[in-house]
Amino acid sequence: LLLYISTRLEDLRVKLENEGLVNISYVIVNHQGTYSQRKFHLLKESVSDYITVYQQDELQADVWTTLNGNKDDFLIYDRCGRLVYHLGLPYSFLSFQYVEESIKIAYCENKCGNCSYTEPDIDGICENITKKADEELAEIEPKPTDQHSHHHSLHRHRHHH
Repeated sequence: LLLYISTRLEDLRVKLENEGLVNISYVIVNHQGTYSQRKFHLLKESVSDYITVYQQDELQADVWTTLNGNKDDFLIYDRCGRLVYHLGLPYSFLSFQYVEESIKIAYCENKCGNCSYTEPDIDGICENITKKADEELAEIEPKPTDQHSHHHSLHRHRHHH
């Protein structure tokens, strides 16, 4: 299961990079158990060098306990190192859009003000992401069936600073 998740995470990383979201750090924390430690090499081989696979030592404090989470959670931090989202099951399933959307929001919303870690063309990249998301929403909106129907538009709100 973890190999499947790591492959999906690699796919997501490539997708986001192709959309212009660069310089994002991805880390997979391997479980402390003996079985997980034996499978570490398979996990490491299932992702590119752009995703760090961290092997916990059996004697150290469990990372997930320290972070107040569980092994299948996604913790998403902004460029300033602040926790923006902590997604647990079922929201951490990569077949849903929650992880991807959370990364995009953490990347695009500049809550910490001017920052030396901000990418030079972030406004253009994030504008394109917002435009694409709005187009996808427009495609799934229900269409009026007759002249008496009322069309309620769905809007996605993003804040650009």
